[in-house]
This record gives sequence, C-alpha cells and structure tokens, in this order.
Amino acid sequence: MKKIAFFCIPAHGHTNPMLPVAAELVKRGNTVRFYSFNEFGEKIRATGAAFISCDAYLPELTEQEASGLKKVSTTEMAVQDLRITRSMDSFLDGEFQSFRPDVVYSDSACFWGKLNAWKHSVPLVVSTSTFAFNQMSSQYMKNSPGELADMVLGLPRVSRELKALAPYGYHVKNVFTLIASDNQTDTVVYTSRRFQPYVESFSDRYAFVGPSVFSKVEPNKEKDRPLVYISMGTVINDRPDFYKKCIEALKTQAVDVVISCGNAIDREALGALPDNIRVFPYVDQLDVLSRADAFITHCGMNSVSESLYMATPMVLYPQTNEQQAVARRAMEIGAGVMLADDSVDGIRSAVREILDNAAFGAAAKACSADFRACSGTAGAADFIEKAPHASDGVDVIRELNASNTRFQVLYWLAVILTVSLLRFLVGWKLSWVIAVAAGILSTPISKQQQRLKYASLIKSLKK
Repeated sequence: MKKIAFFCIPAHGHTNPMLPVAAELVKRGNTVRFYSFNEFGEKIRATGAAFISCDAYLPELTEQEASGLKKVSTTEMAVQDLRITRSMDSFLDGEFQSFRPDVVYSDSACFWGKLNAWKHSVPLVVSTSTFAFNQMSSQYMKNSPGELADMVLGLPRVSRELKALAPYGYHVKNVFTLIASDNQTDTVVYTSRRFQPYVESFSDRYAFVGPSVFSKVEPNKEKDRPLVYISMGTVINDRPDFYKKCIEALKTQAVDVVISCGNAIDREALGALPDNIRVFPYVDQLDVLSRADAFITHCGMNSVSESLYMATPMVLYPQTNEQQAVARRAMEIGAGVMLADDSVDGIRSAVREILDNAAFGAAAKACSADFRACSGTAGAADFIEKAPHASDGVDVIRELNASNTRFQVLYWLAVILTVSLLRFLVGWKLSWVIAVAAGILSTPISKQQQRLKYASLIKSLKK
C-alpha cells in the first residue's frame, strides 16, 4: 500500500474528477491525504481521504486581482498560484517530512503540488481535468486579442513571482514549464483516446481513463416529452441575462426545462417562471443529464464529458479559449451545435436543431459507449499506484521540435542567400521587401511544415 498526497486548486471543475480516484485508492487500502480548501472538505472526507485544509495560505486579494480571477485571467491565475506556493512552503516542507508520500497526485493547474513533488523528489502524476495540451492540441484553442494581451502584458508579473520562488528551492525556467503537458511526466487525462485531439502526439506516460464520475446510472431518455438542461458551470455563471433569454426562448416549446444557475444569481431576478421551466441553484447534474435530450452548456470539460457520458447532445456556448477547444471537439464528433447567435430566436433555433435531428443524439450515444469502455477510476488508480512510469515509444513532440529546428535553419539560410543575391542584382529596396515578406510568412509556413511532418510521423508509427 502507498501513501499518496493529492493537491488541487480551489475549483470545482478541477477537484470533482479527483474525488472518485481518491475514493478508489482509499478502497484499495492506500493512505490518501488530500490538500485542498474548506469548500471541498465534506466531499473529500466522503471519499475516505484525510482532508488537509489550506485556506490559511490563500492570499488576500485586491479588487483588481479578484476581478482577474473571476474573468479567468491566465496571468492572474499564474500569479496567485505562485504566491500560494510561496506562502505554503514551510507548511508543505513539514508535511512532506512527516507524511513522506510515495506519490504526489496534483492537478495540472496546482503549481504548489507540482513544485513540491519536484523539490522533495517524489514521483509526480498530474491530474488533467481538460484535454492534454501540447503544441499540437493547443491549436484547438483560439485566444482572443484580450486574452493574448493579458498573457503578453502579464509576463513581467509572472517572471517576478518565479524569481521570488528561487530562494525557497523552486527553480523553474518559465511558467510554461508548469502549464504545458510534456511527454516525460506521468499524466492522467479524464477523457478517451478517441476524444483527445492529436492523441498520437502524447507518449505512453499518459493514461486516458475516460470521465471520472461516481455515477453508475445508464442514460434513459424515455419520457413523454424532451428535457432541456441549462447550466453555465460554477465559475462564469452570473448570467441572469442569458438565463432570461433561455426562458423566453423555451417557454412556449413542448419541452421541459431545468436550469442550474448557482448561488451567484437571485432566483427572484429571473421573474415568474412558466410551468415547463424549473430553476435550481444546484442539481445532481449526472442524474439530470441521464434523462436530458439537449444540454445548453458553457463547455467546461467536466460538463461536456458528463453530457457525453450520459449520451446527451449539446448546444455549445463556450466562454473561454479552453472551452472553445472542448466545444470544437464536440462539434467534430457530431454531438453538438455552436450557439453563434445567443438571442432568444438563436437559442430556440439551436435547441430545435438538436432535438429535431437524431444524428446529434446518435453521435452522443456513440461517444458514451466509448467513454464507458475506458478504464475509468480503476485505471487512474492503477496508473498512480505504479508511478513512476517509463516510456519506450517515440516522442513525437521531440521529433517535431527537432524537425522544426532543421527547417528553420534551412529556411533562413535560403532567405539570407536570396536577399543577398537580389541586393547584388537589383538593389537593396527589393531585397528588404523580400526579407520582410519572409519574416511574415515564416510562421504560417512553419506551422504547415509541422502539420505535414506530424502526419508523416503518425503514418510511419502506424505501419
């Protein structure tokens, strides 16, 4: 039996998938300490794991910092994660010395879990509550200009926080080392190989175990009329305007509607409800989805996974770049439509498209079968117990990087030779135009070369 330390950030979407894994490991006789926050204490204790409260180490936030976290600012989340790591240093030093874990199981966004595993030389397994993102799969994320500006302008703040960690024994080159997936780190991903974008680019140190859920309920869609479920998750759910439009769109339809709106909204603010619509702060989402015929969702990975697990097609309404990636994949497998028009008519039209076309339900049902065939929480527990793992396969990302380096060298040598020749033949003005054009084109050409090389590598691996 092993001693296993769990670490997670204070977020439902990151914590919830870890809970069934903790319960499975405890059931097998392992000792699990779950370092989390009071909001999740009751759920954690229910798994049989020891709950260790970390609330005392949360920093006081300014109004601007709190607003950044609420808006899911990448910079603000990174800064606060690094500050929490620093404030927890002495506490976690004592914990690692007294508990002496055999394995650390840390959420991918929980920097203090990862960093302390490395600092104390304990095998690390990463819990990934979204897709695994590397340089290939991250192409599914399209950052808005605002998100790009947040990341670029926030780099100096993040760099200062990284430097402040060095005296505590945490040495990290850059924040991307902490965020990005790599082929040398043992990682559990709560989706199937079929649903993971660019799955071939990940090494065999990744365990794609499918959705991590407690429920054993099977989908049952038999009822008098369709059920539509609506939820915007637990983070960006203060959307009374959107819920009101959903109510207006569906009040005259021959459907039943359940809305889960969280505690951020005063139920009375939604006004008098039609007989076919019910609103709750929270529901048993898996239970509702097992009966639902359409789900209007913000496209958080957990929500989409649970929807597909219960064979429910979706109206996709992503709010962040990460959710955009999940929505794109759900559309690719035919299990959802994007809500491009969030007006009353647009919402009604999207719901009717899902309900009136059986192909969406069939695609969701096929994905449900795929998810249920995965190894699940038992597979995750096996993977954690056997850590660390070795990888004997080809590291596709390493091969791509080597190929890209060679390509860049040859590309710029060709550009330099061309510019030099043109300067000699026709003068410097035209040569500078060519140089600028080459610089502008280098990125798209490089990406196309990478895609071609990736396809070539995967084809050779499948022979």
